[in-house]
Amino acid sequence: MVVPGSVPRELSRLEDEVGAELFQRVGRTLRLTPAGQHFKKHVDVVLHHYDLGLCAVAESVDPEKGLIPLAFLHTLGTWLVPPLLGSFRDQYPRARFELHQHHESGLVQKLLDGTVDLAITGGDPDTPTISWQRLLVQSLWLAVPPRHRLACRKQVRLAEVADKPFILLQPGYGLRDTTERLCREAGFTHHVGFEGEEVETLRGLVTAGLGVSLLPLPQMATQPSSTAESAATYLPVTDVDCTRDIGIARLTGRTLPPASERFLRHVLSSAPRILQDK
Repeated sequence: MVVPGSVPRELSRLEDEVGAELFQRVGRTLRLTPAGQHFKKHVDVVLHHYDLGLCAVAESVDPEKGLIPLAFLHTLGTWLVPPLLGSFRDQYPRARFELHQHHESGLVQKLLDGTVDLAITGGDPDTPTISWQRLLVQSLWLAVPPRHRLACRKQVRLAEVADKPFILLQPGYGLRDTTERLCREAGFTHHVGFEGEEVETLRGLVTAGLGVSLLPLPQMATQPSSTAESAATYLPVTDVDCTRDIGIARLTGRTLPPASERFLRHVLSSAPRILQDK
């Protein structure tokens, strides 16, 4: 820090108040002493909370341009979240978003530690301090390789692939838990072939003939079975209810900032229409 002239009186008064030398004076340059470095860490925290306070006040005065911290599942980032954000910004163009993508347990932690106001999840987190509302029910389809013996079928029972390797998301993802539950309901314990962190990776592994998977339809699909010989085929399942809930969660009893409350109302009214349009 270069200071014109003598050291400002404010800095001298600060050092007197703290009771230690915070700055080392080298000519017209100021450098933090070890004591100053320690003091700065705590001051930075105070300034951060001060900035948060200013943002909160700004939101209370003008909720249309507040910051909305939002977390959501990776699998929802390609089709549900973008239109929700886009349609909200059409109405409130000055609104700002802070986005976080996680698996289910990560979403819960983001809510509990106060990092986000809202989280779009796959299913009820079933945590006493979190309130959850269903937005829509999404169908899951059995994805099989393009030359699989079932690829020419119109529908399938999940039990018919009990002996096949399943391609799954890693533990901690809601779609993984749903798949395991549905296999149990169909009367078998699945065999894990491969695990991944992204649904699109799972689609690619199925297409490569490495196993089967329970997945939502691809974003651009217009019919259950694939029309491309090189792509995976998606079949409706008849022996178990292959669906998953998608909902939005918030901390129980917490009053949301105005911008987040407005976005919550928008999501509740808009999400079902997005699934219908997909």
